[in-house]
Parts: sequence; structure tokens; C-alpha cells
Amino acid sequence: MKSRASETDLPVDGVLPGTLSDPLRAELIAFRRDLHMHPELGNQEFRTTAALKARLELAGLAPRVLATGTGLICDVGTRGPDTGPMLALRADIDALPIPDTKAGVPYRSTVPDRAHACGHDVHTTAVLGAGLVLAALDREGLLPHPVRLIFQPAEEVLPGGAPEAIEAGVLEGVGRIIGVHCDPKVDVGRIGLRAGAITSACDRLEVSLDGPGGHTARPHLTTDLVTAAAKVATEVPALLTRRVDARAGLAVAWGRLETGHVCNAIPQHAELSGTVRCLDLATWRQAPDLVHAAIDEVAGMYRAKTVIDYIRGVPPVVNDPESIDLLATAMTARRGSYAIEDTEQSLGGEDFSWYLEQVPGAMARLGVRTPGDTRGLDLHRGNFDADEEAITVGVELFTASALLYGNHT
Repeated sequence: MKSRASETDLPVDGVLPGTLSDPLRAELIAFRRDLHMHPELGNQEFRTTAALKARLELAGLAPRVLATGTGLICDVGTRGPDTGPMLALRADIDALPIPDTKAGVPYRSTVPDRAHACGHDVHTTAVLGAGLVLAALDREGLLPHPVRLIFQPAEEVLPGGAPEAIEAGVLEGVGRIIGVHCDPKVDVGRIGLRAGAITSACDRLEVSLDGPGGHTARPHLTTDLVTAAAKVATEVPALLTRRVDARAGLAVAWGRLETGHVCNAIPQHAELSGTVRCLDLATWRQAPDLVHAAIDEVAGMYRAKTVIDYIRGVPPVVNDPESIDLLATAMTARRGSYAIEDTEQSLGGEDFSWYLEQVPGAMARLGVRTPGDTRGLDLHRGNFDADEEAITVGVELFTASALLYGNHT
């Protein structure tokens, strides 16, 4: 075997090794399509895990399935006593419980009410492809630092699969972690980068209201839970805007309100479900107390008794500036600085944030829109699809980041 390269052996301004061959590109597209046809929900990704394990083993690697039975990690390169912390490449492997409504594509989901409508199949295939390319470079002595591949289950299930993966030790020996998320608003061939918070925090909220009901002819003798629930639904979000700095972006949005059965009887029970999102990490830490107080205050005006279940979800993804610099340098080396654009903070949640509570890292937005496409595809919709050239871009970004990692430790 050739002696191992150092980062000084790798050209920064020239062409980096590890470009994706046409046969491997075709194989990865086929792999992604197979995942897309067989989507699996969080913590049920047994087929996906088996497919990843088999392909990595075929490349001579030694993947390790997580103790939960789904998801796996795989190290590329050999760690020695003087090896510093590794770079981790993370992919999420689960799908969503919604029907695939695409027409005219041969890789439409074959599983009823299941779809890869968030692009996790693209993330997974890009990390797999990067691992295969880096394994080939390692055999040639051209991988300066070992890299860990993390294929994480259950990203879509609050609080996500990341905390359990961390508990299982996926970050042991890792000094920095990077990932991508498909963005249908960015053209394929480009990535969106942002230092600092790039997503919001997202929590779940379940509220029960109770009180004596009665006849609608005598609402003064009841706790009017219909009015109370309506006021909680409308007044709590408004009240919170006056309790926190508007720049924190704290927002409660309801997705379910249920109460009553007939038109002339005031019910004894009402339920509301929704999400709490905020842009600011410090406000997220205060959010449970703020939301509890606001709900109790509004419901109390109508003598409704409250039971509040505030379920912690995920904090914001806060990108480390040094990791953003690594991604920018890697993308520039592969495709030039024109392939990078600034991106805004979104109100979406992502459990990649839990990794960044432990080690520095960053998530890039991976363009998946075919240039000129005017369909307006979006995430979490049944017709979502990605331009498969994004797989090549993801592999290029990950492999270049791995090769240049030594300059950013």
C-alpha cells in the first residue's frame, strides 16, 4: 500500500482526487431509487439498514449496526495512536407516513402511505457514495484522516434518533460532523450555507381542557370549553409575541382542535395539539415555562382546568463558522465559489442539532431543483422529488470535506 497522504499533499486550488466515476454514479442512482421505492418509517428501517450494510461490506468495510437494530456507523480509514478526532458524515435514513403521489416515475413508492418526501434517500445515498469513494482513496493511501459514516434512524420522530445514536457512542472519536439537507428551492449543483442557526427549534404541545358542561341555553352555568379552546388557540400565540423578543421567533401553531359532539350541548372536554417553534436557542430553553404560563392564563379566564404535555423536540441547528468554512472550501475546490449561495434560517426542525450540542459541525442545504423547473415542489409533500444529480454533488462535497479536513481541525 502507498504511504498515507497528508493534507499538504492534497491540492486546494487544483483538482482533488476522488471524483465520482460514471459506473458508481449509475449505481448510486439505482440505490437511491431502490430506497425511494421501499420507504421505511423511523426505527423500522431494517431493509434500508441491511442494504447499506451489504454494500459497505462489499467495499471491504466493517459497518456496525446500532443496538436498536436500525441505523449503522462505519469508519473509513485506520485510526492509529496519533490519529486526531475524525470527521463524521451524517445521513438520516427514515421516510414519512404520507402517500407518494408522483406520477410517471418508475421509482414511485411501492409501500402504501409511505414516502421519502423529505429527501432522506438522497442524503443516505450521498453519504454511502462518499464512503465508497473514500474507501477507494484509502486503499491508494490518499485518505489523510479516517472518516466516520453515520446512518441515523428516526430523524422524523421527535426528539429524533440522534440522541439515541449519541448515547450509543456514534460521536466517540469524532471532532467535527457535517451533513446536508435537500432544498427544493436551490438549483442542483449548488449548496446553501449559513453560519449560526439555520433551522429552528421544534417542540410538540398537547393541551387538555376540562370543566362542567351543560346546555347551550345556560352557558353561564358551565365552563364553556368551546369558547375556552377557541381562545387558547387564538390568544396564546398572540400573547407569546408580547412575552418574548420578536427576534426570537417564538411561534405556536395548532394542528388539531377537538371538542363537542352535538350543537346544543357544551362539552366537558377539549383537546388541542400543535407545535412550538423558535429561532433562538436561549428562548427555546425558556419556552416550556412561557407556554405553560400563557395557556394557564388564557384558560383561567374561562375557568377551564388545564393539563399541558410539553414534549421537547429538537433545538435549532447552529452551524459552527469553522465547519461552514470547511464546506465552502470543499465546494469551491469541486465546483467553484459560484456553486455556493447564502441561505436563510428556516422554521423547520432537524435532529442534527443534537450532534452540535456535543461537537462542532454544520449542515448545508443541498440543491435538488432542476434548473428551470417551475413545479414548486416542496418537502413533506407527496409529489416531492429530487434531481438525481444532487447525489453526485453531495458525494463531491463530502469527499472534498474529508480530504481537506486536516486544514480545519
